[in-house]
Amino acid sequence: MSPKKQHLEQLLKALEQLTIGECHESYHVPRLWQETAKGQHTVNPARYYHDIISRLVNSPELPFDNSGAPADEWSRSAIVYNLFPRLTTAFDHDNNNIISADPMASGFRETGTLLKSIALLPYIKQLGVNTLYLLPVTEPGYYGKKGALGSPYAIKNPFIIDPLLSEPVLGLRAEIELQAFVEAAHHLGMRVVLEYVFRTASVDSDWISTHPDWFYWLKGNSEENQQFGPPRFEHDTLTRIYEQVDKHEFDHLPAPSEEYRNQFSEAPLTTRLNPDGSMTGIAADGKECRIASAFSDWPPDDSQPPWTDVTYLKMHRDSSFNYMAYNTIRMYDAALDRPEVINNELWSSLESIIPFYQSTFSIDGAMIDMGHALPSALKAAIVEKARQQNSDFAFWDENFDPSSSVKEEGFNAVFGSLPFVIQDPIYIRGLLNFLNKTGSAIPFFATGENHNTPRLCHNHPRQETGRNRSRFIFALGIMLPALPFIHSGMELCEWHPVNLGLNFSDEDRRNFPSETLPLFSTGSYDWSRTNDLEPLNAFISKLLVIRRRYHDIISSGEKGSLIVPFVTGPEILAVMRKGEGHNLLFIGNSNPQEHSSGTMEFKNSHFTLTDLIGGQTLRVADHKLHLELQPGECLIVELTAE
Repeated sequence: MSPKKQHLEQLLKALEQLTIGECHESYHVPRLWQETAKGQHTVNPARYYHDIISRLVNSPELPFDNSGAPADEWSRSAIVYNLFPRLTTAFDHDNNNIISADPMASGFRETGTLLKSIALLPYIKQLGVNTLYLLPVTEPGYYGKKGALGSPYAIKNPFIIDPLLSEPVLGLRAEIELQAFVEAAHHLGMRVVLEYVFRTASVDSDWISTHPDWFYWLKGNSEENQQFGPPRFEHDTLTRIYEQVDKHEFDHLPAPSEEYRNQFSEAPLTTRLNPDGSMTGIAADGKECRIASAFSDWPPDDSQPPWTDVTYLKMHRDSSFNYMAYNTIRMYDAALDRPEVINNELWSSLESIIPFYQSTFSIDGAMIDMGHALPSALKAAIVEKARQQNSDFAFWDENFDPSSSVKEEGFNAVFGSLPFVIQDPIYIRGLLNFLNKTGSAIPFFATGENHNTPRLCHNHPRQETGRNRSRFIFALGIMLPALPFIHSGMELCEWHPVNLGLNFSDEDRRNFPSETLPLFSTGSYDWSRTNDLEPLNAFISKLLVIRRRYHDIISSGEKGSLIVPFVTGPEILAVMRKGEGHNLLFIGNSNPQEHSSGTMEFKNSHFTLTDLIGGQTLRVADHKLHLELQPGECLIVELTAE
């Protein structure tokens, strides 16, 4: 047994045992998982997955891109596919139009699993991907959970993998299947990055009974605290809060009202687990107290409802700050920046999480959820501990600013702001001009969507408009000093939101309650019909080949390496990437519904260009290139540097 593939071979052996008998239950899978075809076909699941994994195990091992390179270098060349395993490989295997949360009679699941994620790896590799980024895979909490499955951000135990990600029929723990997944990805030359949640836990966290002082508690029981929510601030106080935070002045940040602060209890002396799964504490005065559920802590006048299944971890021990508010769970009043009030045992446990995954699962990097809202000393310690174990370990931050300050913290990439400017070409130009002026110290994610934003096809379900929009954004993204980022389902023109996080309307919130959102409940992609449109797989693969060819030019974050040439058509966007001896020019129609025309001027009077995407010839005459672009159409051409 190969040490590099021991868990993968263990998985294969379990499947071999199952192939001895026949599966008497119809089990349908999308053809696209293994073929470039729409539709689905019926298979014996054990034989189907056994054959895929057997071929994978017996295939030649592929090296990593930039094997042995420092984290900065391999992160900059990462081409990312973002999986939420519970959703990405979910499918209606019995064709009854329902994705069941319970296993089928055969013992296989319809919700996404790590076994099915392994089977999807050849498909992902064929796109041109070299890095896999997984949303949290740890066990979620059960009490107060959103939807049928609960939020993956309600972490019940950061050291236990979600049992729902295993296939019961195999008789293997989810931990074994995650180890097999990483081994399979590495065999195919793909690195694995996991997302970690350090600021919050589930309201029924396993840590509560052993470490009640790691949490915020409310006086009274759940019935007495039904109205608990975020603090409210008067207008003048809000103004002062915003002014101080904007100036990074964290001394004496305005606190919530005394009435709000008095809702909180000191940590209880004992706790008990109630029949409904909730936790009750008994304080020193003998009175009951309960865990405080979380809420959106910034802006301080945010009106989002509480997160019923999540609570904030109490990072500091200071009786003057025994409450949840922006100045204790995000901005941190300067008075908390003292060694004697650090919740040391909690910090030590948080610092140990990533090293555990490094040694147990051999992962290659970590995405830190809300890293900008962690105490800076804790964040630094998390990075340091992981780098002590693997100096090439990458850190990505859920941060919108690709600045040098984030790089100095030890991070190699950030989420960035591209999804928030894609609604208007004026805003896109603003971002591009900003990048030209300031440069980009570290790369950001080149994507128009993630699990918290609307899908690019959100307002255009099953329409060519959404496909055109996706083509334009992805083609633009591969030209930026950024990481090409495929939010799983984007290549299928998926339109249904995963979660209602940012940039959603009130109408969206009415139309998509938690039980319809696959971040919390069962759901699947349109794998077999792909929304009646051709998937974007071939287009994506072609663009990624172009990016690899011109990686040195495109990946540069130097000031002045990205310019925005003038085009007379307001909806046509051009981006020039400057290199030594030759430049790369992107031209795209940002309008996904109508064709656009425009003109660009060049220094040389007459020459021809060849579009690297479609192969068409473009002619510059009298210094002018006249453009007629179809909705969402994009061109990329190589130019001799002038």
